[in-house]
Amino acid sequence: MTDFPKAEVPADKGPRDDRWYLKLMAPNTKGEKFAWLDPTSIYINGAAFHDLLDDLVADLDGVDCDVVGGLDAMGFVLGSALAARLDVGFLPIRKAGKLCVETDAVSFTNYSGRTQNMEMRKPAFAPGTRVLLADQWVETGGTMEGAIQLVERQGGTVTGMAAVAIEENEVTDGFRQRYRCAAGVVPGTEWQRQCNAQYLESFADYTPWMAFPARRNG
Repeated sequence: MTDFPKAEVPADKGPRDDRWYLKLMAPNTKGEKFAWLDPTSIYINGAAFHDLLDDLVADLDGVDCDVVGGLDAMGFVLGSALAARLDVGFLPIRKAGKLCVETDAVSFTNYSGRTQNMEMRKPAFAPGTRVLLADQWVETGGTMEGAIQLVERQGGTVTGMAAVAIEENEVTDGFRQRYRCAAGVVPGTEWQRQCNAQYLESFADYTPWMAFPARRNG
């Protein structure tokens, strides 16, 4: 079996806004109809994923929630992991046509400019339930706006948002004013500037094996 280099985990990661794991994210190699990068290599690498979750939980300190709502599809990964860390339940907010129970639905425009429908089971929770919303990446904010509508229609209260990154624009600036927002990419950092420009300098040195998880003995 070929031994590939493994991700280098800094012994001293320095200040938390260094966020070393962001360097593991892969550039888009499939064209314009796909998102401009792929963060899933963070999830593959145990050290990276746990450090991301540590940072998000720390940044959400003081945010009360009864359930984490994860947005279809990759928000399911981050949302369910956060729910386990926060010791609360997980609510999938799905693309239309996936749930076999009564649902409420909204239409929204996603990052690619396409109109889509999103659904949530009905009822999903009691009125007054506090919901933390999680998605992998918030670009234009359209998908997140749809999730907010679904939560509020059932009498829930959105208390915060979490993502690997939240790009900066008029819509997402409004989110930060209304809710506690936590992201692996910290506002005001060089990482945020590069995300807003939709190009990471780390792409120049990216190789897939950077994120390969270490094999356990035994």
